[in-house]
Amino acid sequence: MTTAVAAPFRFFALHVVRTLRLGPSLVRVTFGGEELREFCSNGCDQSLSLFIPAEGQTEPRVPIELGDGWWQGWRELPDDVRAVMRSYTLRALRRDPDEIDIDFVLHGVEPGAETQAGPASRWASRASAGDRVLLLGPAIADNRAIRFRPAEDTDLTLIWGDETAVPAVSAILESLPAGTPARVWLEVQHAGDIQDLATEADAEITWFVRDREGAEGSPMALGAIRDTQLPDSTKPYVWIAGESSCVKQLRRHFVGERGIDRRSVTFVGYWRQGMTEEQLRAAE
Repeated sequence: MTTAVAAPFRFFALHVVRTLRLGPSLVRVTFGGEELREFCSNGCDQSLSLFIPAEGQTEPRVPIELGDGWWQGWRELPDDVRAVMRSYTLRALRRDPDEIDIDFVLHGVEPGAETQAGPASRWASRASAGDRVLLLGPAIADNRAIRFRPAEDTDLTLIWGDETAVPAVSAILESLPAGTPARVWLEVQHAGDIQDLATEADAEITWFVRDREGAEGSPMALGAIRDTQLPDSTKPYVWIAGESSCVKQLRRHFVGERGIDRRSVTFVGYWRQGMTEEQLRAAE
């Protein structure tokens, strides 16, 4: 007797259905496609790899026909042909029709911006219905790209994220059982990026707006978190995600200063100040 085991991830050929501007630096892109019927995820912070066309191309070029060798084949494609890969978090999955939402942070697309927009920001800022992408995502609901995993006896959830983590935090809050104690700190670039987050949890959510003079690489919320008197808890769980140096500082606070068991702290560096995703991937 043999047992068939589904591969945890696969490629999905998708197209843009619509876009929605959420704030000055946030846009939601909704994707659809027949292959989404095979897309499965139960994760609140489900990580995805999105492939968008290289500049001047109309569809992403990824040699998926090479099977497990697609990565090396993709790396060997010419720079002006190879699809741009970026990591994102699933914001929402819907059925009938099958659709997913991914929220993009737009850096440098506004006129006169001090920093130049990257390829993903440029693509998202002008995405329109019918634009084609490839997505490397889960074919099974419970997979290793889900990181939010509090223990069953967790009695307090603590969350920090910057704008890149807002989609994951939004989904996490929506999933928390009614009455669950939670304290949440979120940092965004503009006041217009603040969103109304739906949750049935007993969640206290504090937003911080980063001004142009703010210190890079330093979480604005750190001082406020240090000064916060947390509810009594015997089994706290911490989830922090965003810019890598900020994540490290906050992890040190929760583990070193608060004395929270490091095994109950999930920390994810979504990006690093001054580095592109290609540079970060090469460094790792």
